[in-house]
Amino acid sequence: MYCVNDAAVMEAWAKDQRIAGTSITFFADTSAVLTKALGMELTAPGPMRDLGNLRCKRFGLYVDKGVVKHVAISESPDDPAGDADNSASTAKGMLAAI
Repeated sequence: MYCVNDAAVMEAWAKDQRIAGTSITFFADTSAVLTKALGMELTAPGPMRDLGNLRCKRFGLYVDKGVVKHVAISESPDDPAGDADNSASTAKGMLAAI
């Protein structure tokens, strides 16, 4: 899992979610290099005003042998951050799609 944030925040988040030490790894995309390369920058004015700095859309990728097979973005015109309905990019939503 990755997020546009710094390593310290990601480490604290992993500990808070009881993920630290498991097979799940949290990565920090501090300069949003991966986010920009994937075209997943959250640019909607409302969330950008509320959150401040650059953020990533709420999304999931299904990749098989280096090939992207499915992209799911939790967003809508009225909810660009996917706060009201994030089901498309959750594990359950991704499994249903693939």
